[in-house]
Amino acid sequence: MPQDCFVIGVDYGTDSVRSVIVNAANGNEISSSVFYYPRWKDGLYCDPLTNQFRQHPLDYVEGLEHTIKSCINQAGAAVAENIKAISVDTTGSTPVAVDKTGTPLAMLSAFQNNPNAMFVLWKDHTATGEAAQINAHAEKFATNYLQFVGGIYSSEWFWAKLLHVLRADKAVREACYSWVEHCDWIPFLLTGGSDVHKVKRGVCSAGHKALWAAAFNGLPPNNFFSSLDPLLDGFTSRLFTDTYTADQAAGTISAEWSHRLGLPKDVVIGVGAFDAHMGAVGGQIEPYHLSRVMGTSTCDMLVAPVDEVKDILVNGICGQVPGSIIPGMMGLEAGQSAFGDVFAWFKNILCWPIQKFIADETQRNAATEKIIAALSEEAAKLPLNEKDELAIDWLNGRRTPDANQLLKGAITQLNLGTDAPRIFKALNEAICFGARAIIERFIDQGIPVKGLIGLGGVARKSPFTMQTLADITNMQIRIHKSEQTCAIGAAMFAATAAGIYSKVEDAMQAMGQGFDKVYIPDASKVGIYNKRYGAYKKLGKFLEL
Repeated sequence: MPQDCFVIGVDYGTDSVRSVIVNAANGNEISSSVFYYPRWKDGLYCDPLTNQFRQHPLDYVEGLEHTIKSCINQAGAAVAENIKAISVDTTGSTPVAVDKTGTPLAMLSAFQNNPNAMFVLWKDHTATGEAAQINAHAEKFATNYLQFVGGIYSSEWFWAKLLHVLRADKAVREACYSWVEHCDWIPFLLTGGSDVHKVKRGVCSAGHKALWAAAFNGLPPNNFFSSLDPLLDGFTSRLFTDTYTADQAAGTISAEWSHRLGLPKDVVIGVGAFDAHMGAVGGQIEPYHLSRVMGTSTCDMLVAPVDEVKDILVNGICGQVPGSIIPGMMGLEAGQSAFGDVFAWFKNILCWPIQKFIADETQRNAATEKIIAALSEEAAKLPLNEKDELAIDWLNGRRTPDANQLLKGAITQLNLGTDAPRIFKALNEAICFGARAIIERFIDQGIPVKGLIGLGGVARKSPFTMQTLADITNMQIRIHKSEQTCAIGAAMFAATAAGIYSKVEDAMQAMGQGFDKVYIPDASKVGIYNKRYGAYKKLGKFLEL
């Protein structure tokens, strides 16, 4: 390896994009920069009451340029001259309608303010009807085209969102030539792509969200989609057959982006993937250890040798795809539609009077800044009883096990002694019960879970939640040192795509930062939580009736 060898990892989250420059030899972070999407921050193009969440491509493009240039300015010219590669992760499934050139329709003047021409964010649930129709339709075919995505198709995913947009908007339908995931579009943009048929689609997004599988020789056949809705007739011919793992190169940076960013003309651009998948690599995932990227939602990743998984198909998860996390290994994905978002919702409830009656923004921020920390501190002091307040965490539907985005949350066992810390405690337990349900689904269907790896903001910032999670699952949780495992994971893949490392496992070993905290289950609480988990399951079944 050259003495001075650097890579860039770009991590697109729900609210912002972060870029980091990393030393490829040891994983040391040289510089970092964050850009908050201005249109998203202003609430444009979103309608929470109808579960519509859209993001403008300009937020992504402006953020890409701003953060990378900021990182370079911090690091200096000597580092910039030795940047070897860039890799990108994004939220998902977050697809967009594009024309034949691969340009998102919202970047055309005729569609610049049309939400249906923008990226349909992962948390957008406007396609619940379409998802239900896909699930019912799949039962008519001899081949089970949902077998590799847990047997249930979600409204959060590629085809449901495409069909919803085509049905909802005639102008977009007539202009839409193809449909591209965010994680595939950014590398295409950086390499100067101008033909959508040449987008290098990652196996991560294709296998987990778009029904691509080697067993099908690509996507399901045209008649699967055309018989679902004639609007989809012929659409597969405008998509893709081949897919690529994230350790491969999507191409080389274009002359335009080399100039815009001030980078060498030979910088390699890696194939993109979802944030949690690259985050699991940045967090040094191990076989049969569930890596939980815990933020607004969770994405739970597990890898296992393909020859050990064999013919096991885990029902009700978000898919299992060879090479989707680590090339050469089976990647299995699950997750929760709301995790940190549950706390954010409760905070917003409590803060309504503050937002309503305190005009000064500084005073409002001072009043609300420490609410979650204070609630955690008080909730941790409460004794644990079997009949405590009990909550269900499906405030944004249920991702896994068994996706159903129409489900709603609940809080029970309320009385006149119930206060904010007690409700917070119940909500905290609920998201941990939801995590246990995922773990049990893997184990019950033949995939062992040997331990947990905690990644992301909640994992590092909420000891109360992490200890509760350890107690409820009766499993040890290791917390990774890095606060930016997704961006660092992207950097590891960049180093591999550039040929600095022959495989991503070598990059993980050299560039990984290790773990700095371990949570051990409190044996005195495990028994009570077992009983409360039983009550959680009974309440959940009642809500599903």
